[in-house]
Amino acid sequence: MNQPIGITAIASVSPLGTGLENTWKHYLNQDHYLKQIEVGGSREWVASLPEGLRKEIELLRGTNSKYEALDNSVLYALFAGRAAILQAGWNDEDSFGVNIGSSRGATSLFEKFHQEFIATGKSPTLSSPTTTLGNIASWVGHDLGTKGPVISHSITCSTALHALLNGIAWIKGGLSEKFLVGGSESPLTPFTIAQMKALKIYSNGNGAYPCRALDPENDRNTMVLGEAASMACLQKGITAKTLALIEGMGYATEPLEHNVSLSSEADCFQSSMKMAMGGLRAEEIDIIVTHSPGTIKGDRSELNAIQKIFGDYCPALSCNKWKIGHTFGASGMLSIEMAILMLQHQKFIGVPYLKNSIRPKKIDRILVNAVGFGGNAVSILLKRPDGNLD
Repeated sequence: MNQPIGITAIASVSPLGTGLENTWKHYLNQDHYLKQIEVGGSREWVASLPEGLRKEIELLRGTNSKYEALDNSVLYALFAGRAAILQAGWNDEDSFGVNIGSSRGATSLFEKFHQEFIATGKSPTLSSPTTTLGNIASWVGHDLGTKGPVISHSITCSTALHALLNGIAWIKGGLSEKFLVGGSESPLTPFTIAQMKALKIYSNGNGAYPCRALDPENDRNTMVLGEAASMACLQKGITAKTLALIEGMGYATEPLEHNVSLSSEADCFQSSMKMAMGGLRAEEIDIIVTHSPGTIKGDRSELNAIQKIFGDYCPALSCNKWKIGHTFGASGMLSIEMAILMLQHQKFIGVPYLKNSIRPKKIDRILVNAVGFGGNAVSILLKRPDGNLD
């Protein structure tokens, strides 16, 4: 029997805090969680964890002497991973797999160690093991005591959804019954923000919404970086804990014309959305949670791709980067979390500055998009587990 694969639990740490109830409460308001801080001698917009949650992360760091040397990206993943496993009711006897990725990895530590090397010509003993890309997933696997496979990867901003694809493949291949998948990112450092500014895509807006992600009328780049980790528990079959079923998945990569290029009609998104939808009609998709990084080209190309696929009918469109910033490798799973919350509460969460006339009365299916530099697109179709969908 070809059993469906469901998301049994999902947990995150983000600028909205942590916990599904708390996160949903913050999605219901029209406030953004961006703020300006001093970075490299100038004031820059960022989306950081709230102070109370940051203190909880530091308490976690202090529970194990080995954790004291770890980058925030690892600690965020540990915190979210523990919460997801607790919510799912898994334990170390389940021998679940772990696939957690990151676009940039141990950003703060890498920059710190490099500065020390430039100043002294020497590198600390732990500089290598604490900054390798596999550092995040391996520490989460160790912390949770799993005996299953532990995998890391980086596929830029679609990393978390590629982790989900990989977890599904392991389960469908009969190699594992359960998988913890997600992404973690802690990129709020001077060098990282300087890189985004060098690309001329970073926000310097002073309006009500410094990031205008998904706004088709926006004529300037308004991307803002955020920090977060988000983890989902995948499991074969439907249980009482199943939050959403993965009905479809799609992926595509388009040829590079430039290091950060995406075609004007996002050919990769057209392919990934078609694959994820399978034989479904456009009208059967209620909502699309878009990638929409807040850049002119990125947002418009995705909207063009949606127009190509859906034509005259367009599902309700939403995103969360205007509220919590772009969290790179973690962003796709945060979009999955937002989609699951809309399925659970049967309420559409829109973008306050958009004129979106479509407000679905019933939410059964949500398509979630993510893409990274180089056109590595993923689309995931979620279905409400108790929906009467023949």
